[in-house]
Amino acid sequence: MSGNAQSISTAKPWTYWWWMGSAVTREDISAQLEQFAKSGLGGVHIIPIYGVKGYESDFIPFLTDHWLDVMQHTVSEGKRLGLGVDMTTGTGWPFGGPNVSKQMGAKTISFKDNKWVVVPTKQEVKRAAPGGEGLVFDPFHPTAMSNYLLRFEAAFVHAKEKPRSMYMDSYEAYGANWTDDFLKEFKSRRGYALQDTPELLTDSSGKSESLLVKIDYHQTLAELLRERYAHVWTQWSKEKGFLTRYQAHGSPGNLLDLYDEADIPETESFGTSRFPIPGLRIDPDYSIKQFGTPNPLAMKFASSAADFSGKKLVSSETGTWLANHFKVSLSQVKPQIDELFTAGINHIFYHGTTYSPVAESYPGWLFYASTNFGPSSHFAEHFYLLNQYVERCQTLLQESKPDNDILVYFPIHDLWSTPAKSAGGVHLLEVHHVDRWLLQLPFGRLTTKLWEEGYTFDYVSDRQLKRLSVNNDGNLNSGSSVYKTIIIPPSTYMPDETLSQLLKLAKDGAKIVFADHVPNKVTGYNVNESRQKLFNAKLEELTSKKQNVLVEKDWESALLKQGVIQEKWAKLGLTFIRKSQYSKPVYFIANVGNTFQEGWISLGKIAANVEQYDPLTDVSVNLPQRNENNTNEIFLSLKPGQSCFLREAVNNSEAVPVFISTKQHPVAGTWKVDFLKGRPSIPASGKLLKPASWVTLSDTARYFSGTARYTVSFDLTAEILASKNITLGLGDVREVAAVKLNGKEVGIVWSIPFQLKIIPELLREKGNKLEIEVTNLSANYMRLRDKKVPDWKKFYDINIVDITYKKFDAAGWQPMPSGLLGPVRFLY
Repeated sequence: MSGNAQSISTAKPWTYWWWMGSAVTREDISAQLEQFAKSGLGGVHIIPIYGVKGYESDFIPFLTDHWLDVMQHTVSEGKRLGLGVDMTTGTGWPFGGPNVSKQMGAKTISFKDNKWVVVPTKQEVKRAAPGGEGLVFDPFHPTAMSNYLLRFEAAFVHAKEKPRSMYMDSYEAYGANWTDDFLKEFKSRRGYALQDTPELLTDSSGKSESLLVKIDYHQTLAELLRERYAHVWTQWSKEKGFLTRYQAHGSPGNLLDLYDEADIPETESFGTSRFPIPGLRIDPDYSIKQFGTPNPLAMKFASSAADFSGKKLVSSETGTWLANHFKVSLSQVKPQIDELFTAGINHIFYHGTTYSPVAESYPGWLFYASTNFGPSSHFAEHFYLLNQYVERCQTLLQESKPDNDILVYFPIHDLWSTPAKSAGGVHLLEVHHVDRWLLQLPFGRLTTKLWEEGYTFDYVSDRQLKRLSVNNDGNLNSGSSVYKTIIIPPSTYMPDETLSQLLKLAKDGAKIVFADHVPNKVTGYNVNESRQKLFNAKLEELTSKKQNVLVEKDWESALLKQGVIQEKWAKLGLTFIRKSQYSKPVYFIANVGNTFQEGWISLGKIAANVEQYDPLTDVSVNLPQRNENNTNEIFLSLKPGQSCFLREAVNNSEAVPVFISTKQHPVAGTWKVDFLKGRPSIPASGKLLKPASWVTLSDTARYFSGTARYTVSFDLTAEILASKNITLGLGDVREVAAVKLNGKEVGIVWSIPFQLKIIPELLREKGNKLEIEVTNLSANYMRLRDKKVPDWKKFYDINIVDITYKKFDAAGWQPMPSGLLGPVRFLY
């Protein structure tokens, strides 16, 4: 790195950066990177995709000398600006391209008329960029990945500037379920010839022999995927000096083992969660059946692999299809990020930003992904506020270590014994529809209860279990993290190797809980009867160790007996993650519900004075505490939509007094609305008797996207002026509000609950003046744009679709409420 280069920040959020047709220039790359740095981003992830109609002569074919030159310019400029750069090992997704032959292409098998039928899936790279088109390769093939990577090896051999990390997107090799040497590998690994019993693989009656064969089949696919696909790619990247970011989800493998291969495991927050936060909007265009909802239990597969193996960073593709185009607000983004933080994610990647020439007219080039985090976004002016929040959170989350009590065994063989709903008859462990696999398992029901009841936990796979040892105090050590116990969800199948490892750990003093019952069937069709007898004997030996191995229907009581801490306040609707910094506990807590406002709680790991740090305002205060029934309690105020860190107080400053707002004073008066800046034109000023959407003022205002100032004069009572704790509540804000009170800037609110603390000295009894500048979304303007000039939709491939993947057209939208909707009041 050159002497004038800034350090690369992983605490700042990064963004996906789609290069449409790779029609980029060095000048515009520099200009956009400067905008990114100014907005508080920490890096970009280059993903070349399909191009823009009319710009064909500017397309730069992938991995040509010209492409490599602009890529290296990006890395060099990133270093100058303190921005990191990652890139996909390919274009679009999944892996494939022009160097994938038909022989190397993905394959699918079926058994018809008493014979095997193997055919190519013929799937091609989705959203491929020029120079990246071609077949998706066979992910189970012995040499397909290494052959695919030869193209990149040749391209990068003389590159002086390289990205930080290579990236692999979610699996999405639909229908792929076979490879040329599968039968040979199956027999070598499973001990029998699959072709001798083909009817057992296709049987749908559920007989035990068939289920064992189906488990063996999935086990073989999973092993090949890890060894030949994930491992080959990560090792190649490491040898060439790259880190790896890997989205394992969507695949038929064990996600924990696949995520474990990468330097930075990456999950995805796809769609919008239905948080019951008052005032949080869900796009009415959203189809819940189509996408499902993000789920922290799915996200924890990536963070569990990182925690178990000591990986500092866990990333997430964030904001994918959060709402329809031009409708996403910062207030909708924050709760989704808070959910990711509580699930163990600490390296946010926005989804995303599209490269667009500086000279291109509004709205510029846009990828079909709905959330525009780029310079043409309606929240671009205030984007830095979200980024400040994320950076403050991620600084603490990255500088602390996991502090989870429980390892939850993931019984994937039980899943493999059930009928698959995916193409090709294999189980694809996706994050989009966890209801199709995760939540239906006893594993899903148990982890849901752990999550909701306030326990801290990671998942562990059969393969990872082999790396555990037992400390002198009976705690389990992965080499990077320490756990108090393992819990085995109610399950039927277990590999003999796993049971043997559990028995070894138990003999060494490990604490183990079987929830409800023990698994009673050993996996593996080969010589199953004799192996089952040995399995039963080991089970009996394991469960005889009553001192540290418990089989309990009431598994929560069993966990408590083994020293597990329950954070009981989680049942009040608060979600959290507990970590450790400098050997002291740190909690990140998010209120994404509607049941908690404030109250006394007891932290399981902090008995001393407690400091509350608000990453939104960058302010810390010591909290009031009391001793109740020999338990130290703190008074926490955390409104729905808010979040904070709790940690041991580092100073002895006086605690803030216990205060609960019980009174409110509405701001009464006539509101003047002046339009300041925006498009398509500036509407005339108007007046409102109370805060309301500005679209009611005029036809011009119905299509306006920009900023307007709401101004009101008002008087206050002596009672309010005597209060030491005053909060200004703005009610419903659409979407960001900058507040001035009596000529003094009070702050900017962009997230629920849209409240600001007020210094009492700013107020007076008579003639107060409140000025609130509100910036709305771009949806109302795009209603007009699509009616009159829809020429911006000029992209190849999928072009622009709406949130239901139908042709995008904003012309029929109803006007979205904009401005200050209120009610505006002082809370004291």
